[in-house]
Amino acid sequence: MPTRKLIAISVVIAVAVIGFAIKTMTNSDTLLIQGEVEATRIDLTPRVSGRVSEVLVDFGDKVEKAQVVVRLESPQLSSALSAAKAALSVAEANRDLTYSTRPETIAARKAQLEKANTDVVLAQKVYDRVANLRDSAITSAQNLDEASNSLDSALKTKEAAEANLLLAENGSSEEQKAVAQAQVEQAIATVKQMEADIAELTVVSPIDGEVTARMAELGKNFSAGSPLISVVDINNAWFTFHIREDYLSGLKVNDQLNVRVPALRDKTFKAKVTAINALGSYANWRATKATGDFDLRTFSIRLTPLERDPQLRPGMSALINLERD
Repeated sequence: MPTRKLIAISVVIAVAVIGFAIKTMTNSDTLLIQGEVEATRIDLTPRVSGRVSEVLVDFGDKVEKAQVVVRLESPQLSSALSAAKAALSVAEANRDLTYSTRPETIAARKAQLEKANTDVVLAQKVYDRVANLRDSAITSAQNLDEASNSLDSALKTKEAAEANLLLAENGSSEEQKAVAQAQVEQAIATVKQMEADIAELTVVSPIDGEVTARMAELGKNFSAGSPLISVVDINNAWFTFHIREDYLSGLKVNDQLNVRVPALRDKTFKAKVTAINALGSYANWRATKATGDFDLRTFSIRLTPLERDPQLRPGMSALINLERD
């Protein structure tokens, strides 16, 4: 009998406790929402293909901004750079040749001009003598015409010699010079592109953070865009919650909430709402059209802790209590 009474009393107590819990849950004016800790994650990838020649960090290591984490090598890029530099040297030589003339050529053109000047002086003297004698019987009109023609020919030869000397001193035409200069600039651009590609073989971290994944292994080939190292900015973590829209009443940006993190012995963080964004229609929590109502959408709520804590790790659960209407 005492045992039966004890069992009966235990059952009554259990039913009472369960009933009290159900009543408390159904009548509670707060709703417990679970989210998680997130942080900026960057997957470091090369812009060019290469083979891993050195890995300077490992999983869990702390890295600083601009720190070298992986080095790649590419014999193809090195050869391409050498070829580009050789092409630049050729373009520069062609440009210099276009802009200049050999000193021997200029000297020859000057000699031709000097001879032309001498011929003009001589032709002018002959013409003057013949012209002074044209009224006498000593000379004829034909002699005067021949002297005049010789003078004109000497003047034309002088003009040609002057033009040849100017061409020798100035080199090629402006159009030819422009083409030669453009070829040099194109070759310079190719060299810079090759140098930029080779610089991409040295991978650096763009932020301070912690290595959370390492795919790079010594000797392994990676194509452009393939992740090598993942770095997470653990010093700037935030909380993300997905909340159904009928629980958003009164919640707005800049509101402050208490966020509890079970992984840190239920440590509570004061956090500020920094963003409220609607998720896609696929993220609806509950469809109510069957009852003549509407679909309830889900919103992503981002909260930033007012004080940073290095113990916050991405993936940790986070809890908040929202008041029911």
